[in-house]
Amino acid sequence: MIKLLIVDDHAVVRSGLRMLLHGRHGIEVVGEAADGAEAIERAETLRPDMVLMDLSMPGMDGMTAVGELRRRMPGLGLLVLTMHDDDEYLFRAIQQGASGYILKNAPHEELLAAIETVAEGNAYLYPTATKRLMSEYIQQASQPPSGAAVDAETDAVYDKLSEREKEILAWTARGYANKEIAEHLIISVKTVEAHKSNLMEKLGLKSRPELIKFAMKRGLLDYD
Repeated sequence: MIKLLIVDDHAVVRSGLRMLLHGRHGIEVVGEAADGAEAIERAETLRPDMVLMDLSMPGMDGMTAVGELRRRMPGLGLLVLTMHDDDEYLFRAIQQGASGYILKNAPHEELLAAIETVAEGNAYLYPTATKRLMSEYIQQASQPPSGAAVDAETDAVYDKLSEREKEILAWTARGYANKEIAEHLIISVKTVEAHKSNLMEKLGLKSRPELIKFAMKRGLLDYD
């Protein structure tokens, strides 16, 4: 069962999402919140598996709440549901630690798929966002390095990983889900999850997009 907290400043939106999601695909809506501050309070009380977070709200906005929840509850799934189809909002949400980003005009089936994806510990971005994000990272990666110190720092952090963690880093950065990685490496899904958690802690990363960016800096991905 996926325990879900819905955060939106419009009561009619919260009600509609509850009616749509509760009891479907193993989802249990355990609570609602009308702004970021209430979301943090309710998340700490209800301990949901995931928060479905609007961004534009009075008081504490969703962007700030995502960052604070990521700091307080590192394992919490944070799926942004917003009307903002905008690079600035997308990149900021990822930087704050969002696990996924989906638009409010997405089909119901896509929202359900996004929730399931994030609940499995993976990242979800709507299709055009994925293209824009990868284009941004590829553009950054293609720029001349600012200095040898950057490469040396990346190498030093990477060298902290075990060989198995390096393998899982590469597979994850290429977009493979935990189950697929487990099948490739002939290990259990729980073992993959444990290695992924350890490597992200060692690298100081909070989300798959950050992991992808690190992998590109390290030269682990080839987009030719």
